[in-house]
Parts: sequence; C-alpha cells; structure tokens
Amino acid sequence: MTLNQLQYVITIADTGSFNRAAEKLYVSQPSLTTAVRELENELGITVFTRTNRGVSLTVDGEGFLPYARAVCDQYLRLNEAYGRSGARKQQFAVSTQHYSFAVKAFVEMAKAVDVAQYEFAIRETRTKEVIDDVATLRSEIGILYLSSFNRKALTRLIADRQLAFTPLIECQPYVYLCAAHPLAKKPSICFEDLQPYPCLSFEQGSENFYFAEELLSTSEYSRVIKACDRATMLNLMVGLNGYTLCSGIICEELNGPDYTAVPFTADERDDSVMQIGYIARRNTAPSPMAQKYLEEIRRYLSRVRRPQE
Repeated sequence: MTLNQLQYVITIADTGSFNRAAEKLYVSQPSLTTAVRELENELGITVFTRTNRGVSLTVDGEGFLPYARAVCDQYLRLNEAYGRSGARKQQFAVSTQHYSFAVKAFVEMAKAVDVAQYEFAIRETRTKEVIDDVATLRSEIGILYLSSFNRKALTRLIADRQLAFTPLIECQPYVYLCAAHPLAKKPSICFEDLQPYPCLSFEQGSENFYFAEELLSTSEYSRVIKACDRATMLNLMVGLNGYTLCSGIICEELNGPDYTAVPFTADERDDSVMQIGYIARRNTAPSPMAQKYLEEIRRYLSRVRRPQE
C-alpha cells in the first residue's frame, strides 16, 4: 500500500470517475485502474463498484476511505512541518450549521492569518453533512448543537464516526425575525403569538428529525416553509414575516440591522436549551488554523449580548 494509491482512491471517490481522476492526477487511466486493482487485491476488498455511469464506493470502500484521508492528511501535515519545500498552502476547512457567528469567526481568523498562501473553506450545510465532512476529513471542525431531544441520537452518531463533541455555549431559545415584524417589539413571544406566521426551517433532506437545526422541531406548527440557505431564510423573514427559533446570537456586522431576536417563552421542556459546540476527530491535535478559528469563535461568543438581555 502506497500514499499514491491512497491518493488515487480519494480522488476517484471525490470525482466519481476513473477518467476524471486520471486527468486531475495527471496519470493515464490504465495506470490508475491497475494501481487501484493492486490495492484492492492487497487489502482483500473491493473499494469501488464500476458501472456505465461511473463508480461508487462499496460498503468496504466507505469504511476504508476515512482511513485513507486520515493517512494522507497526516502525511501532508508532517511534510509541512518537517519538509524542505515550505511552499504548501496553509489549509483549513470548517463545516457548520447555519450560524452567522461561525462565519464571523472564520472571517476574523482569515484576516489574522500571516502566511503567503492559504486555501480555506467554510461550508454551511445540513447537520448530517457537518458530521460526515469531519468524519471524512473534508473539514477539520464542525459546528452544531445538542439538546436533550437530539443528544442521544447525535452523540451516538458522533462517537460511531470517531469524533468528539466539545461545548462552546448554552443558549435559551429566541424567535428570530425581521425588525419590521409585528412581534418584533414584544418583550417575549409564545407559541400562540406565532400561529399566524410561517415557521422557517432548514431543509435536511430525507434525514430524520433529530438533525433539525431549529429547537422544538417536533412541535405542531400550522405553517412551515423549508429553505436550504441562510440568505433565502432572511428573505422569507422579510417577505412573509416568517420566523425561526434560534440561539438569539445575531451577527449584525454580517446580517445587518434588519433582523432581531426576541426571547421565546417555551413550555418547560428540556429540549428548549441549545448547547452549541464543535466536533473534531477524536484524539487528534487541532492544526494551527483550527486553533485560531476556535480562539476566534470563543472570543466572539464570550462577548456576545443577545437581544433583550
């Protein structure tokens, strides 16, 4: 087994095609196929299923890929720390549920970086994909929340993927809406107040309700609209007087002054408390960029003041 073979597997999985992987790697397609076949013979498994439409990972391949990514990632870090070239770009990626403060911390981290070259990525995405990205080393850090409602299911999934959750902040629920909303000036809002307005939530695809980003996701809402990105969510707040239940942490520098959060008067269910934190590979030291990002997010959260406080 060689690093080249591992990189071949990763690139094929990412591109979904032997041909496209060969082009990206600057090797011939027959050479690539031979290298993968030799690796499969050595391992005694089949990594890819080949079809007329391309390739897909087998069950064994799904299990093997995270290890291949981990080995290649550690090699790159080792080479960066002790290699002679010193020319590799600094790399860092974070996947997150749709939190403006996570973006704000990313902005501050990028502004503070003092290197000649870097390649960073921030991915606002679905809850399951946040976990998958970190598990497969597509991202080093993932930002999400736990509550008494989803904790058991998500904690099991996080542990199964060899990840660990570290808390950052605990939040009571707030109603997030546009500043011109008829309820925006109320000192607090209850379910009854919200009935005439559409509840907005982030689309989680076919995943189950434990992956919902919003608190009290199993409550009965008379009107529900799902969206896939934060910009659309904000537009729906303005255009339809929609709302969502959130942490109340609003980054006005990024979202502007047209939105506000009002304390939500929930019934006494425990799942009304959000524990926001980050996930990372278990027993793996964070890179310097990850450390800087976590410093920035902690700094921002330590001084945040929620509306009505």
